Amino acid sequence: MNNLSRLRAVIIGGSIAGALDILFAITFAATNGRTPAWLLQTVATGLLGESAYAGGIPAAILGLAGHFGMSYLWAALFVAVASRLPQLVAKPAVAGPVFGILVFFTMRLVVLPLSAFPYPVSFSQPGATLDLLSHMFFVGLPIALAAAKAIRPRILA
Repeated sequence: MNNLSRLRAVIIGGSIAGALDILFAITFAATNGRTPAWLLQTVATGLLGESAYAGGIPAAILGLAGHFGMSYLWAALFVAVASRLPQLVAKPAVAGPVFGILVFFTMRLVVLPLSAFPYPVSFSQPGATLDLLSHMFFVGLPIALAAAKAIRPRILA
C-alpha cells in the first residue's frame, strides 16, 4: 500500500468516524437538554478545562477540531497497524468494532483522565453503553472499512 492510499484511508475513515461520532454525541446531548455548542465546548474542556464553557463559539470550534483531530489519529493508528498486519482488514466487520472497544476504553481510562477534562470519568448507564456502541460502529467500523479498501488490493496482488 502506498502512502497516498494510506492517507486516503486515514482521511476517509477518520472523517466518517468523526462525523458519525460527533453526530451521535450531539444527539445524545440534545436528548438530555444540552445544545450542540455545549457538547462541543465539553470536548474542548480536554484542552481548556472548565474555561471552555466561557469560550463561546471559538471554544466549540476548538472542540470540534480536537474531536476530528483525535478521529484522524485513531484512523492513522489503525491504518499503520493494519498495513503491517493485513489480516486485520480481512474481516473489517469484526476488526472495526473490536478497535472501537479499544478506542472507547483508551479514551475513558487514559486520554480523558490525563487531559484537562473537569469531570470524573464515569460508566453510568445508559450513556456508557451507548457511547461504547457508538465507538464500535461509528468509529471503529468506518475506520476499518476505509483501511480494508486501501489495503485489500495489495493483499490480493
